[in-house]
Amino acid sequence: DAILRGEAAETLWLLEHPAVVTTGRRAVPDLDRTALAARGIPVVSTRRGGLATWHGPGQLVAYILYDAGRRGLGPKNLVAILENTVIAWLGERDVDAGRRPGLPGVWVGHDKICAVGLHFSRGVSMHGLALNLCPDLSAFSLFSPCGISDGGITSLQGLRGRAPSPKEAAFSLGPALVGALFRDGVDASGRGQ
Repeated sequence: DAILRGEAAETLWLLEHPAVVTTGRRAVPDLDRTALAARGIPVVSTRRGGLATWHGPGQLVAYILYDAGRRGLGPKNLVAILENTVIAWLGERDVDAGRRPGLPGVWVGHDKICAVGLHFSRGVSMHGLALNLCPDLSAFSLFSPCGISDGGITSLQGLRGRAPSPKEAAFSLGPALVGALFRDGVDASGRGQ
């Protein structure tokens, strides 16, 4: 609301969560809340798109509070900008990542390495992305992450044998996201001109 009123700047938060499973606006039928609670992992409902995902140590989470409406960008365009930025960042680390048609996020083959889930209020985005760097992925076995039925979840460490910590990665992914979101010449497709 403050961004819409011109009282606050657009913001990018980069952080690492304690272990938590978040759900989006749609129901998640296969979420094993008992098993998650036994592991000390709370479940938190949010207004973002998508189904359920895990956040926790070893994962870099980016919250993007961005006035996409003022910039003439729709939700799909903003998702494309975020995906393109993460794909390029992973490419610099010798990971051949891409998209899967109809499924948001960043993928390596049929495995998701980065979840993207946004919510918009009058054109301003909330929530963002979660990039698996070096997390313990076992909590993902307690539900169908992001509703994936024909693939799995992977991490940079799992693919390359090593990965920066979320704090280390923030120093390179953060500027890449800021550059992609705020550069001159972003058209409504999310591509630079």
